[in-house]
Amino acid sequence: MTGLLALATRLSGLAVTLLVLVWAIGFRSSFLHLSSSSSSLPTAHLDHLFSVLHPLLMVIGFILLSGEAILAHRWLRGWSPAARKSMHLGMQGAALGFGLLGIWAKFKAGVGILTNFYSLHSWMGLACVSLFAAQWVVGFMSFWHRGEGRRTRTMVLPWHVFVGLYTYSLAVATAETGLMEKLTFLQARWNLPRQSPEATLVNILGISLALLGGLVVFTAISPKHHLHPRHLCHSSFADNNGRCSHQNSKLKCSASDYDNGK
Repeated sequence: MTGLLALATRLSGLAVTLLVLVWAIGFRSSFLHLSSSSSSLPTAHLDHLFSVLHPLLMVIGFILLSGEAILAHRWLRGWSPAARKSMHLGMQGAALGFGLLGIWAKFKAGVGILTNFYSLHSWMGLACVSLFAAQWVVGFMSFWHRGEGRRTRTMVLPWHVFVGLYTYSLAVATAETGLMEKLTFLQARWNLPRQSPEATLVNILGISLALLGGLVVFTAISPKHHLHPRHLCHSSFADNNGRCSHQNSKLKCSASDYDNGK
C-alpha cells in the first residue's frame, strides 16, 4: 500500500511539473505582460523568464518538495529518527527557499510590489508563505534545536502536524486560484476560447494539483501499519541515537524496533 501511494504521489508530482513546463513553453505569449509586447526582444525574453519562474518555483517548493518533506517520516522507514528529521527539516527549508525565489520572480516580472497584491490569489499566497516560515522556525526550535522540554514538544506536536497539513492544503488552494486568475485574465484580455487547448491544459493541471494534494494528505493521515502499539514512538521525541520515551507512558522503543516494525 505504501509503495503504491508513493508511486502515485510521485507520478502526480511529475505530471504537475511537466504540465507547468508545457504551458510555459507551448503558450509563451500567455506569460508576457501587455507592456512586453512592444518591448525589445531581450526585455521580452527576460520578462517571460521571470513570469514562468513564478509558477514553476512555487509548485516545486510549496507543493512538490513540501509534499515529499511531509511524507519523509512515512517513506524513510529504514532511516534513523535523526536522519528522518534532518531530511524533513532540510526539504522544508529548501521548499521555503524555492517559494521565496518564486515570489521574487513575480516581483521582477511585474510593475511593483504593491501592484501584485490585489487578488485573492496574492492574499492567500502571502498567508501561505507567512505560515510556512513560522512553521519551519517553530519546528526547528521544538524538534531539532531542542530548546523546549519534552512536555512542550508533546503539546506542540499535534499543532505542528495540523498547521503543516493546513499550510500544504492552503498552498494547493492558492495554486488553484492562481490558475483561475490566469485563465480568467487570458479569456477576458486575449479572448482565449473556452474550449481552446490552453484552457484544457490549465484544467488538467488544476485536476492534477488537486489529486496530488489529496494523495499527500491521505498518506500523511492514514494509520501507520506494521507497527505494534507498544513499539510506536514518534521520531520527534527520539534522540540522535534513535532512542525515545513518551512522557505520558512507560513505553520505550529503539530505532531498530521502530524502523523494522517488530
